[in-house]
Amino acid sequence: MSFSLSELFADIPTIDVVDVGASPIDGDPPYQPLMSIEKARVVCFEPNLEEYQKLQENPYPGLTVLPYAIGDGQDAILNICQAPGMSSLLTPDREILEHFHGFDQWSQIVRQEPLSTHRLDDIPEITAIDYLKLDVQGGELAILNHATQRLQQTLVIHTEVQFVPFYQGQPLFAELDQVLRAQGFYLHTLKPLVHRTFKPVLMNNDIFGGLNQLLWGDAVYVKKFTDFAQLTPAQLLKIALILHDLYSSFDLCALALEHIDRQTQSDRQSTYFAHLIEA
Repeated sequence: MSFSLSELFADIPTIDVVDVGASPIDGDPPYQPLMSIEKARVVCFEPNLEEYQKLQENPYPGLTVLPYAIGDGQDAILNICQAPGMSSLLTPDREILEHFHGFDQWSQIVRQEPLSTHRLDDIPEITAIDYLKLDVQGGELAILNHATQRLQQTLVIHTEVQFVPFYQGQPLFAELDQVLRAQGFYLHTLKPLVHRTFKPVLMNNDIFGGLNQLLWGDAVYVKKFTDFAQLTPAQLLKIALILHDLYSSFDLCALALEHIDRQTQSDRQSTYFAHLIEA
């Protein structure tokens, strides 16, 4: 979409973003559009020292980078793998990984670092969480189970989900979905979804190609739309901005604006529709 919702409504508040597992390995984070319009106040967590140092080089003025490992508050071991994106508090399940191209090498543990994890509910540097992004290689459920206070005010969650366990004891998508629904969220979308071929088959001689075997993806959860009437206009504006600017979810954005109109006797939804038609 060629316009940001912030161009229509100047009173949209800044979004409080928390990014757990913020390594920039995969490029820009999903909330980058919010940073581009300076509508994000971001707290990032990355325990891998090399990746933490890369994040500190980001000049964005609203960014705080912390070297904490987020989890259940207990001591743990960080397994640093050959591919930094495979590093995890869990142990790679090589019996599964050896079936897919590249993963048997990428998942090799090159060193281990003992550390203490912190519960998201206990982090004093976090004042609020409107938008939570999780990418921690199997640790998502432990984080969510120890963030129940924070999740009460969280509006949108973007989390990596796994359909085949890459790590020993790794919770899968179904388990995360149950927890998030119980916390008042509905699954909004799954994208991207990542497929891979089983060895020795290759698609177009590309180890990253896939057929039908689904391995992982990113899931976006939003506060239940049936509960929008219970949210404040400021919260609804934040949801609308996130849905429009990050996900092009124009329909759910419009529903959030409709609820604002009901509460404040405004006409935001009509304004929004008019700009969608013109864009």
